[in-house]
Amino acid sequence: MNAAPRWYFDFISPFAYLQWPKIKALMGEREVVPVPILLAAVLDTRGQKGPAEIPSKREFTYRYVLWQAKQAGVRLRFPPTHPFNPLPTLRLAIASGPSTKAIDAIFDWVWAQGRAADSADAVLPLCDALGVDPALLAHPVVKTTLRENTEAALRAGVFGVPTLAIDDGEGDQLFWGNDAHAFALEALRDPGVLRDPEMRRLASLPVGIARAG
Repeated sequence: MNAAPRWYFDFISPFAYLQWPKIKALMGEREVVPVPILLAAVLDTRGQKGPAEIPSKREFTYRYVLWQAKQAGVRLRFPPTHPFNPLPTLRLAIASGPSTKAIDAIFDWVWAQGRAADSADAVLPLCDALGVDPALLAHPVVKTTLRENTEAALRAGVFGVPTLAIDDGEGDQLFWGNDAHAFALEALRDPGVLRDPEMRRLASLPVGIARAG
C-alpha cells in the first residue's frame, strides 16, 4: 500500500500559503500529511539561495505572489519583514499536532493579516487562540521533531517549499510549488502520467555542461 502524500511546507513561503487551501481540499478526498520543515536548512544543505536572497528575483517573486493571490481570489498581505525567522510558527504548528486549525491560524496571521511572527512574543496571541502553552515552543521534543521533519524532507529529495511528495509505488515523486498543484493531482490520480516514455527518459538525461564551483 502506498504511503499517504506528504506536504512539506514552511510558513515563510507565500506560495505555501497559496497552496494550503488546495491541500485542504485534497484532504477531503484522501489522507495528506502536512510536514512543517525549515526551508533555510534545506537551502543550506542544497547550496541554494532562496528567491528573496537575490534582489531582482525578490521583487519579481513578491509581485508574482500578489498576482497569483489576486487570480485565486485569496487575501494576501505581506508581513512587516521578509524573509523572517519562521521558527516560532513552525514550532507552534508542531506543538499543535500539527492540526489543520493551527496551520490555518498561522497562515492567516502571517499572510492574510500581514502580522509579524518572527519571535515567541509575536506569536503569543496565536498560542492563546490555539490553547498551546507558549513554553512548548522551546520544548526539546518540538525542536527535535522539526529537525527530524527537515531531515526526512532532505532524504526524500526536497529542495524547496511547498513540495507535495507522492508515493506512486516506485518511490517519492516530488511536486514543487503552488503552480505545480494541477500536475501533482493528475499524477496522484493517474500514476501513468509519470511513466510516459519521454518522462522516464528525462531521469537519465546527460548533463552537457556544468558550471565550475
